[in-house]
Amino acid sequence: MPEPKKPSRIISPSASPEELQYEVSLRPQRLDDFTGQAKLKELLSVTIEAARRRGEAMDHVLLIGPPGLGKTTLANIVAQELEVPFDLTSGPMLQKKLDLTGILSNVRDRQVFFIDEIHRLMADIEEVLYSALEDFRVDIVIGQGPGARTHSLPIQKFTAIGATTRQGLLSAPLRGRFGLILYLKHYEVPELQKIVLRAAKLLQTPIDTEAAEEVARRSRGTPRIANRLLRRVRDYAEVRAQGHVDLAVARRALDLLEVDRFGLDEIDKKIMMTILDKYAGGPVGLNTIAASTDEEPDTIEEVYEPYLIQLGFLDRTPRGRTGTERAFEYFGVERRPMGWGQNKLF
Repeated sequence: MPEPKKPSRIISPSASPEELQYEVSLRPQRLDDFTGQAKLKELLSVTIEAARRRGEAMDHVLLIGPPGLGKTTLANIVAQELEVPFDLTSGPMLQKKLDLTGILSNVRDRQVFFIDEIHRLMADIEEVLYSALEDFRVDIVIGQGPGARTHSLPIQKFTAIGATTRQGLLSAPLRGRFGLILYLKHYEVPELQKIVLRAAKLLQTPIDTEAAEEVARRSRGTPRIANRLLRRVRDYAEVRAQGHVDLAVARRALDLLEVDRFGLDEIDKKIMMTILDKYAGGPVGLNTIAASTDEEPDTIEEVYEPYLIQLGFLDRTPRGRTGTERAFEYFGVERRPMGWGQNKLF
């Protein structure tokens, strides 16, 4: 029998297929409506305006940051601001050279072409992208064997926007072909509060300012999680509180979801307790943590660790992951000497 699929977690920054329809309706369409990332917005605004004045395709853009911070939204906003067509794909979807060649041969003048998870492109497909980004041409091999020849096909000048959560997996040649490299960071509570208030207005959900702040505080610095929590709080309010979300209603709903005041859920706590309690604060290897929590190492490294590090609960060292003093205090674990409880060979 196939292994049952794990239920989606409320604080996962990855979007499930069924919630994409909600995301589209809540996404801002203009740069002025996009909350947070002030420096990034200013750089994009200048680059967009310069491209519009020259009537040229904007330079290629690489967006780097954890999931759920708005990379796809920003790519769509660039197309809206430039008033050009928008097309998107993702690295895992492109399995053959012809897949990418077919898409690139049909791009229109100054179009925005968005590639999500660009770090997952296969090596031979990445080679096709090099010439497209730099020389605006694609090379097609015609024929087979000794009679095969390469034909260079010119394409329209376009703007490629790549998005990645793992910049370390990007090859240097690919990274070097992007003229603008932008880093997205986690959002502050006041910024997320504005996002929650805006989303509540679009969802026609009455919400108090304090309640919006509470939702924002438990959203792990991620707009996608903030919008997801807001929808769950809205459901709770409609059933148990006549539809109005005040601070007390928000807290009851979020406590019911088992999301604590820092936005930590069961997996976060398992990770920290593995390090703090089982291994006396570490250092602990990533694979050991993954085995203890029944999670994939990549998921821990991409989804959970960045936020725990941001909170000051976790440190990465050459020997492994270690818990901080703040983590011991927050989780109520007494610090023990290294090697406690371990059998000694001598």
